[in-house]
Amino acid sequence: MNMQLDYTINVRGKLLSLKQPQVMGILNCTPDSFYAGSRKQTEKEIIDRANQIIAEGGSIIDIGAYSTRPGAAEVSEEEEMKRLRFALSLVRKEHPDSIISIDTYRAKVAQMSVEEYGADIINDVSEGGLTGIVDTPLEQTDDVYPEIFRMMGQLKVPYILMSVQGNLHDMIKNFSKEVQQLRDLSVKDIILDPGFGFGKDIQANYDILSDMDELRCFELPILVGVSRKRMIHQLLDISVDEALNGTTIVNTISLMKGANILRVHDVKEAVQAVKIVEQLSK
Repeated sequence: MNMQLDYTINVRGKLLSLKQPQVMGILNCTPDSFYAGSRKQTEKEIIDRANQIIAEGGSIIDIGAYSTRPGAAEVSEEEEMKRLRFALSLVRKEHPDSIISIDTYRAKVAQMSVEEYGADIINDVSEGGLTGIVDTPLEQTDDVYPEIFRMMGQLKVPYILMSVQGNLHDMIKNFSKEVQQLRDLSVKDIILDPGFGFGKDIQANYDILSDMDELRCFELPILVGVSRKRMIHQLLDISVDEALNGTTIVNTISLMKGANILRVHDVKEAVQAVKIVEQLSK
């Protein structure tokens, strides 16, 4: 079994240790996320969800305003910002010291979230703009560095770089180039996400999970987000609503393969998985 390495990330001037894996709870302020249980749009729903994440042991609240489910509708930059401003103002008021991650691939949305509301982490599911949510490349104004990379160099907050590659070989090849680009732009805290479910069929997801510890070659923290995804419910021929048990199993395997952060809908169960796996390494 792999032991978690003692990585730290700088969150508002304080070091957050990832030696004990952290649990990131999902808060979707969207009308159309793939898991209906995670859609939170009213003031009460957003506050209740933030409270639940913290109460169940989550240490990071990941707020998203743009569904990444297959077939999701496009959302304008203005609409994404409007939704995020609404959610961020509520969460910041309710939990002023909580660590907030913003799930976006847009540089201006990242900037607004960090500069106006003190968001702590940017979680980019486009691999620096290689793909939009509808599998279309994003417009780039610079041939050398993606716009989101350049923005992260300015914002100086931790950045989650998620792969959209279909196999581990291509993932490692692309990560090598992208991590160097981020380093060139003085981005210090980089977290790698294999991107389960993005650009991968079911077998590819499990091939990557099986060999995920190879990503340790980068000596960077690893985030895993498999919560209730197709790789679980399609494989088991069950509904999304029935996928909690499978999610917990895959999360546990991910921890044993070296995951430092679990991004989940079901915080309590993920925290329990962390506690059990941690006990094995004592």
